[in-house]
Amino acid sequence: MSNLGVWEPAEPGVKRCILNAAASLMMMEVHFEEGAEGYEHSHVHEQMSYCLRGSFVFRIDGKEYALSAGQSIDIPPNAKHGVTALEADSALLDVFTPIREDLLKR
Repeated sequence: MSNLGVWEPAEPGVKRCILNAAASLMMMEVHFEEGAEGYEHSHVHEQMSYCLRGSFVFRIDGKEYALSAGQSIDIPPNAKHGVTALEADSALLDVFTPIREDLLKR
């Protein structure tokens, strides 16, 4: 996995780093500038996001959820979801199962 441990750009104002990827579980840290968005999308993977710092608004299947440092949220498989950072230097720890092959460069 050539991009394991490498910071790379995602959406505008967002960068990510895959910290670890095993047979069926993957962990990724994502940093956001204030107002930056993780665009709405869906995938077959179950996802949990833990707020390391800052605050966010998550949109999951049309409902909004606030998340701040020390809180986590579960995103079911195939749920349409997106996120907006409400503060500068906000960060998430995302965990996926199974691993996101689409984000790995092999």
